[in-house]
Amino acid sequence: MDTQLETGEEVIARLMEVTATDMEAVNGQILERVRSHVAMVPEISSYLIEAGGKRLRPMLTLISARMFAHPNGNQINYAAAVEFMHNATLLHDDVVDESEMRRGQPAARKIWGNQASVLVGDFLLGQAFMMMVETGDLTALRTLSEAAAVIAEGEVFQLARAGKLDTSEKDYMEIITAKTATLFEAATRVGAMAGGATRDQQDAMALYGRELGLAFQIVDDVLDYGGVRGDMGKNTGDDLREGKMTLPIILALKEADGKERDFLASALGNGAADEQMLARVLDILQRYGGLDAAIARALDHALKAREALAPFAPSGLRDILEGITQYCVARVS
Repeated sequence: MDTQLETGEEVIARLMEVTATDMEAVNGQILERVRSHVAMVPEISSYLIEAGGKRLRPMLTLISARMFAHPNGNQINYAAAVEFMHNATLLHDDVVDESEMRRGQPAARKIWGNQASVLVGDFLLGQAFMMMVETGDLTALRTLSEAAAVIAEGEVFQLARAGKLDTSEKDYMEIITAKTATLFEAATRVGAMAGGATRDQQDAMALYGRELGLAFQIVDDVLDYGGVRGDMGKNTGDDLREGKMTLPIILALKEADGKERDFLASALGNGAADEQMLARVLDILQRYGGLDAAIARALDHALKAREALAPFAPSGLRDILEGITQYCVARVS
């Protein structure tokens, strides 16, 4: 099947279809693991987990296992652990970033407070590690544990570089590799492990996940400025107000003149930045090609993700994995 003829939603629908049975088991694990005699724990966990999102990361774990002949069942625990790790980082990120909204609704911190959000995030991480341990696979445990540590390092580095105009593209790539691509990479690697893949096959799936994660995050950062057209919406400019040095800003700063650089510096981290200020920032990004250049980088990583699948024979599952790379980038159009 030519996945280029499919829309992003069609590709995701196919992914959901082939992982439906396993995702039912994963969802059962999730519901079981958020139980606690402390009422606030399941309240906050369920509020975030049920708020939406396509659960792409756990589905990547499941389809990675199905790519191989001998899934051993561990992919269910791994997928649930990956989802818990992801949601734990969202809870923590919203506190660090002082976010108001998450997935179209008030962030958990706005309802239950920062302290509860951090602690429930820690609870989810603890449950994730318990699910890993229960499989008895120390190699997979090491993979996901290392990912958790690297993700935290990436968040700290991003915080350290907030508002710093000398942040380089290399710095940015280090940040998004750690905070986003690492979990995609771990999700696909442990899925391949559960499927009985050889080490070379695991490495190929991990590379696919890593490059997909990079493309995904770059597109997210462009979407924060309204996509390639710079369409202003309700949450447009959140990264700007939080002082995040994302790729569109970094690339535009290379070309901007001194006055424009000063203006961008005044806007970065300005929580009160209004639509007029944001409109001028968007104008600078578009004039100097910051948005288009960032999308070009995302397309390059999407291509590398597809190339990572070259060792595998053509199949319907490989078509879906290739289609996901196109979906990730097409979100920005």
